[in-house]
Amino acid sequence: MKVLVTGASGMLGGAVAQLLVERDHEVTAFQRGVTQAHSVTPSRGASAARVVAGSVADAEAVSAAIAGQDAVIHLAAKVSFTGEWSDFVSTNIEGTRNIIAACREHGVRDLVFVSSPSVAHLGTSIAGVGADVADPVHARGFYARSKASAELEALAADSPELRVVALRPHIVWGPGDTQLVERVMDRAAQGRLPLLDGGRALIDTTYVDNAAEAIVRGLERMDVVHGRALVITNGEPRPVSEMLAGICAAAGIDAPHRNVPGRVARVAGSVVEKVWLQGLKRGWVQDEPPMTEFLAEQLSTSHWFDQRETQELLEWSPRVSIDEGFARLAQHYGGKAGR
Repeated sequence: MKVLVTGASGMLGGAVAQLLVERDHEVTAFQRGVTQAHSVTPSRGASAARVVAGSVADAEAVSAAIAGQDAVIHLAAKVSFTGEWSDFVSTNIEGTRNIIAACREHGVRDLVFVSSPSVAHLGTSIAGVGADVADPVHARGFYARSKASAELEALAADSPELRVVALRPHIVWGPGDTQLVERVMDRAAQGRLPLLDGGRALIDTTYVDNAAEAIVRGLERMDVVHGRALVITNGEPRPVSEMLAGICAAAGIDAPHRNVPGRVARVAGSVVEKVWLQGLKRGWVQDEPPMTEFLAEQLSTSHWFDQRETQELLEWSPRVSIDEGFARLAQHYGGKAGR
């Protein structure tokens, strides 16, 4: 098929584009920064991905990129713990509307909308559930709320003419991950990474190769999964402390041990987030804040999911275990695998 992948410059988007090329699809990568694209190389005679620069917030650029495509995998999003609501709306909500409209305009058959379990996370623990309905009113934080709205609109567009599935990979990580892995390493090295409530919360995560394969399977299994939302994880919930220790070990960094009560971190995170946002507006800071209320909730509440329906419908199961993922991190960063 001819497949357009938005957000292909990111770790997961690049892995999805690479896997599609390896399966002999004709891939177009649509992304903001052409020079930041992850390497996508030919396999078994397939052509390398064509790269097109543009923003999903630009309706004309989206339409031009989607023309002639058979399918779209939409990963592009504004992912941040802080920022202006209008920025999340522009990229995550209006950008998704542009994708849907262009798919309809050009007769695209299949749309895979890559979402997040945070769209249904209301701040309390999640234990062994499936994909609850996205809730843009009560989801925590601008990212989750905007993705929840976008997911609902994407699934509402599902029809015999345009088949849509929403896939929610949870906490995707792997070598070269700047969103989670390298931030954990950096903050741990500086002694700025506490354990909330002792790091006892049980969480699911997803190794990047597994997430990419599940997303591609979503496209391949569209006839049975369209109209649904499915959570994707490794199916190996671990305590937060164990995940952080494994990441730190891969870089030869001491694991965090300083304990902070979760309720204290939530209050502090709310204050820090407001101050940080003012700093962003004035140009005083550029990176993510060290703690936000949403991040404190994520680190102090359990969230793990029942994967039986996902694996059955996709006819897929994770190939890379958490421990193998740690080993691959260690090989990349020069540390040691372990927990």
